[in-house]
Amino acid sequence: MTGVTDADVFAAFPAVLIDRDNIEHYRGLLQQRLLINRCSSCGYWVYPHRPLCPECWSWDIVPTEVRGEGFVFLCTLIHQERDPDAMLPEPVPAAAVELVEQSGLRYLAPIVNCPREAIRLDMPVRLTWVDRGGLASPAFEPAGPIQSGR
Repeated sequence: MTGVTDADVFAAFPAVLIDRDNIEHYRGLLQQRLLINRCSSCGYWVYPHRPLCPECWSWDIVPTEVRGEGFVFLCTLIHQERDPDAMLPEPVPAAAVELVEQSGLRYLAPIVNCPREAIRLDMPVRLTWVDRGGLASPAFEPAGPIQSGR
C-alpha cells in the first residue's frame, strides 16, 4: 500500500490517540512496516515515540524501519480485549520483544505460530503479520526450531 494519507491512518485506528510523534508508526503498520523513531544525531532508538531524543536531546527524530528480529524479554497471557464484553476464545500470548537494534528497545506484540508452553524468555523471534479485524497487525513468531519441554 503506497500513498497512505493521514486520513487513512485516522480511519484505520479510530480508538488510538494518534499524534505527530506516532503517526508514521501507524502509517507504517498499514504498509506492513514496523517503524520506530530514531535519532538522526546519535542513532538512539526512541520508543515509546517522543519528539526528543532522551540520549542527546536532539529534535532530529526520524521514523526508521526495524529488522523485526529480537528475543522474548517478557511474556504474559491476554484473556480479554479492551472491551470487557469481548472475551477471547482462548488466551493470547503477548510478549515484550527486545529488538536487536538496541538493548532495551522493546515492542509489545502477540506471539503466534508457537504453542504457549513452548514460549521461553530469550527465545529468538522474528516479525510476522496477522490479520486483526481486517488490518495487518505486527506479531512475532519463533525464529528457529521450537524447543519443547522445560
